[in-house]
Order: sequence, then C-alpha cells, then structure tokens
Amino acid sequence: MIKHISILKCCGIVGSVLLPLAAGAQAETYKAHLTGINESKLGSKPEGDATFTVVGDNLEVHITMRGVPRDIEHWEHFHGFPDGRDATCVTPEMDANHDTYIDLGETEVVSGTTMVPFNDKPEEMKIPTHTYPHASAKGDFEYRKLVPLKQLAETFGKTYSGQSIDLDRRVVYIHGVPSDSGLPDSVHSLGTVPSHVTIPIACGKIERIDTP
Repeated sequence: MIKHISILKCCGIVGSVLLPLAAGAQAETYKAHLTGINESKLGSKPEGDATFTVVGDNLEVHITMRGVPRDIEHWEHFHGFPDGRDATCVTPEMDANHDTYIDLGETEVVSGTTMVPFNDKPEEMKIPTHTYPHASAKGDFEYRKLVPLKQLAETFGKTYSGQSIDLDRRVVYIHGVPSDSGLPDSVHSLGTVPSHVTIPIACGKIERIDTP
C-alpha cells in the first residue's frame, strides 16, 4: 500500500510525495534535458541531463554534463519565480542589449531568479561558494547529491515567504567560462561575482516523469 500525502503540509513542496508503507513503493521523479546557451562563444556544445528523485525524506540529485568549458568550476542551480509562475529557458532572441551574449540578467524575464544551488549543501541555499562541480580536461562532469528534503523545503519557505519548491515550474542552468574569455563589460552578473562565473552555458526545463 502506498499513501499519498501533501508535501505542502509535510515538507513545503507542492504536489504529493509517495511515502512507502510497504516494500516496492515508487519514487517521484523529475528530469531536465540541458542544451547549450552562448554556444558560438564557447567553441563547444554543452549538453546533459538533470534528474531529481524524491525518495522518502530525501531528494536525490544527479546531473551529468558534457561539452562544457574544461578544467574550471561550473556553478549550477535551479531558477524560478518566487510567486510560483512557470519558468522557461532563455532563447538567443532575448539578448536585450544586443551584445551577442546572453547574460544572467537577461534570463530573469522568463526564468526568474537563482534559487537552489547544486553544490556541497543545496539545503542551505548559499549561492556563492567554491563547492560546485569542476569539469574534467575532457569538458565533462557528474554531480550526485542526496539532499535532506525537509531542511531544503524549510530554507526555501523562509527565503521565499512560504513558497514551495515546485520542481516542475523550475529550470536548471549551468554557468561558467574561463576567466580569460574576454567577456565585454556589457555581460552582467550577480552582485560582485565575475561575469565569467555566472554567464549561462546550458539550460533545461524540469518536467515530472510519469511512472507506471
């Protein structure tokens, strides 16, 4: 027997989670396929997948990327709107200042704000850290993390005034190019964080995966 309860009541995430009352309970799974942004500037074609699986009291996060700038740290997060609106990925046509780059600020119109980081402690929601994945010499990386769902939901609710995580209303962004990339001053960033750290290089819409 599997019992559905509202995650809004349990952990601060809308929808329902499957709580296993017996062996064989199925997990709740979400997935995003990530494709490249600013590809003409990168000289490569970033691509990958992000999978989010709710299992009991945890959120299992698994992100794999290939074709990213090599040998550097890549910030990665899910972005969204604090009011719960549906977020989508930015497109090249949204280059508002016509500098031929899509920067972090230009993603906000359709993607909202940076919300949850995929670093060493996503549940703390501390964005500027140096604990994000580091790409290999081949330009790929893999990130796996078991996140305590209750703590993440509580932090999220405090940060965004009682709002819920709503995975299927969010998008995943991967960021970062080498510091010597020569980005123009028109490429905007987050506060004092350098633009080469925050410039988006891939994005994917999170969708719930139906299971039999």
